[in-house]
Formats: sequence, C-alpha cells, structure tokens
Amino acid sequence: MEMENRTVVAEFILLGIPNTKGLENILFATFLALYLCTLLSNLLILLAVLADSRLHTPMYFFLCNLAIIDLGYSSISTPKLLANLWAKSRTISLGGCTSQVFFYHFLGSTECLLYTVMAYDRYVAICHPLRYLVIMNWRVCTLLAAGTWVTSSFHATILTSLTFTLPYCGSNEVDSFLCDIFPVVKLACADTYVIETVTFTNTGMVPTTCFLLILMSYIRIGASVVRMHSAEHGRKAVSTCASHLTVVCFFFGPCALLYTQPSMSNELATRIQIFCDVVTPLLNPLVYTLRNKDVKAALRKMKRG
Repeated sequence: MEMENRTVVAEFILLGIPNTKGLENILFATFLALYLCTLLSNLLILLAVLADSRLHTPMYFFLCNLAIIDLGYSSISTPKLLANLWAKSRTISLGGCTSQVFFYHFLGSTECLLYTVMAYDRYVAICHPLRYLVIMNWRVCTLLAAGTWVTSSFHATILTSLTFTLPYCGSNEVDSFLCDIFPVVKLACADTYVIETVTFTNTGMVPTTCFLLILMSYIRIGASVVRMHSAEHGRKAVSTCASHLTVVCFFFGPCALLYTQPSMSNELATRIQIFCDVVTPLLNPLVYTLRNKDVKAALRKMKRG
C-alpha cells in the first residue's frame, strides 16, 4: 500500500554546482566560452585531417575519432549546465536523464578504449616501423575503431538499463549538474546493491585494464627507444608519444580520483567532473595541435586556402 501511494518520478531536478550562489553569470560566461572553443577546435581538427591527404594515416584516423568523441562528450552535460546557470532551468525529463547516463558512459568508455588503441598504434609505429603500414592497414584500423564504439555501446546499454529499471518514486532531486549513475540511484526506492556493484566494477575494471595495456605499450616503446642508435630517431619517437601520454594523463587522472575515493566531498567531486566534462574535451585538440607540426601545417594550409 505504501508503494501504491507514492508518485512515480517522471522528471528529475538537477541541483547543479554546489556553493555557486551569486557566481552564475561568471560561470555561465566561462563555460560558454570553453564549450564554443571545444566545438571549434575539434571541428578544425576534423577538417584539417580530412582536407590534407598527408594526414590520412592511422594515427590521424584515430585522432579524428577522438575529436568526434570530444564533440559529443562536451555536449552531454554542458548545454544543460548553461541553461541551469542562465535560466535556472533545472528540470530534466526521465528520457533526458536516461540519455545523459547512456551517452556519458558510452562516450567515456569509447574514449578510454580509443586511448588504448592509439597506444597500440604508437607501439607498432616505433617498435615495428618497417611493418607499420602492413600491421596497421585500413581494415585493421577500421575494425579497431568500430570495436571501441560497439563495445562501449553494449557497456553503456547494460549500465543504463540496470539504472532505470529501478523504481523511482520518492525524491527527484539529483545532487549533481548532470544525470550520472551514482547520484541517480541514490533516489531509487529499491535495493541498489546490484547496480552499484556492477557500476563500480565496470567503471573501475574498464579504465584499469585500459591503463595497464597502455602502460605495457609504453614500457615496450621505452625499451625500444633506449636501444635506438640514433638520438634523432629517439627524440622523434618521444615527441610522437608525448601528446598521447599528455591526454591519457588528463583522462585517467581525474577518473582515478572520482572512482577510487568514494568518501570525497561532493564539492570536490563536482569540480573534478567539470574538469572531465568541460575542460578535457578542449585540452585534447590543443595538445595535439600545439605539439604536432603536421596538424599545425594543415591548419595553416586551410587558413591560406
């Protein structure tokens, strides 16, 4: 009888960023500028690679995939966050909340797997340079890229299905600026042990496995660089890997803090999540552009054209 008297939740209220009263306009302008720069920089990367035939190589093919992920990832929560800050539009429908959870984990998992594929690409390029184009042919590259997207779609579908098959019939206030699994399942009026266990296992297992594979690739790369007789070749190899290592640190560092420190304060966790969702998608193209002479040359060529 108690369950029958409860109203089933049809929408959620996103409480937003904690302790920001009076700063809404400043935060709106800052996040809007970051979002527009993210869209512009990632679109420029895509256009530069597509326009310059010299960049039609496996490394830049994967970079295009990363740019597409960043375009989507930054658009999951930022528009709603901007609406929240500007118009106090905090309500999100059940369908909208479901979409946020799905795409957040779909694109996050895809990015994680893609970094692993990119590390393997760098390993083959440096440790097996003469066989690089044979091993990393277009069929292999396409299968690897497609595999990251398909695998992540299954991963996100399972997590989202487990989250929203739970009954929501109590409070509808999500203590976050976006719908994510842990803030949402706190509102469920049923036992959440299974979904919390599955989510913690999956969100911990996937990044940890990927990180270990990336680490193994770079151990092999490091050993190969040490054995190089030419200092010039060694410097080129290190330079080639530096951009990838930088974005890997931007991705896995905050993830490790968020998912290994459950007792972290909500305010600190929100700041880290904002860095992941708003700042990192902008840093990725900047890192690859600023450190990559081929991309800079392609952008200059586009400007002249």
